[in-house]
Amino acid sequence: MNTTNFLTVTVVGLLAVMSPGPDFLIVTRNSILYSKRVGLCTALGIALGTIVWVAASLLGIALVISKTVWLFNIVKWLGAAYLVYLGIKSFRKSKDTVVKENTGELPGHITARAGFWNGFLTNLSNPKAALFFVSFFSVMITPETPGVLRAAYGLEISGIALLWFSLLATVLSTTRIKGVFEHISTGLRRVTGALFIALGIKLALSKAT
Repeated sequence: MNTTNFLTVTVVGLLAVMSPGPDFLIVTRNSILYSKRVGLCTALGIALGTIVWVAASLLGIALVISKTVWLFNIVKWLGAAYLVYLGIKSFRKSKDTVVKENTGELPGHITARAGFWNGFLTNLSNPKAALFFVSFFSVMITPETPGVLRAAYGLEISGIALLWFSLLATVLSTTRIKGVFEHISTGLRRVTGALFIALGIKLALSKAT
C-alpha cells in the first residue's frame, strides 16, 4: 500500500471538494437557512453521490459518459435543469418568507430527508464529476492496481467530501453564524437562488472536454 498515493488522493480530494460550486452552495444554503441536521444530511447526500460516481468510474460508465457527447449532454441538461429548479424554488421560498414574516409566522423549513436529496441530486447531476473521476483514475490507477485499492481511493475521496461538508454544515449552522444572517434570510435566499440559476446556465453551456 503506497502511502504517497493516499496522501496525493487526500490533497486532490480536498482541493476538489473545497472548490466553490453547486455542492458548496447547497450545503451553505441548507445549513444557514435551515438547521445543522438538514446541513449534515445534505453533506451525506453529496458523499453518497460521490460514491455513485466512483462506482461509475470503476465500471467504466463515467468514461463512456465523458466520451459520448449525447450522454454527456443528457446528464448536463438534467443537471442544469435541477440547478435552475433549485434557484426558482429559492425565490419562491423568499416570497413565502416575506409573507410569513409580515403575519408573524416563522419561515418554513425543509426536512432532513429533503436536505439529503438536495445534496445527492446536486452532486449526481453534475457531469463534470464524470470528467474529474476519469482524469483522477487515469493518473492514480494502472492496469496492475488491485480492485480493492481502486475502491479505496474512491472511498477516500467520498470520505473527504463527507468530512468537509459536515464540518462546513456544523460551522455555518452555529447560533452565531445563523444570527448574522437571521435578518437577511430573504436576501440570502434570493442570492443563492440567483447563483443556482447562474450555475445551471453555465452548466448548460458547458462542453465535454
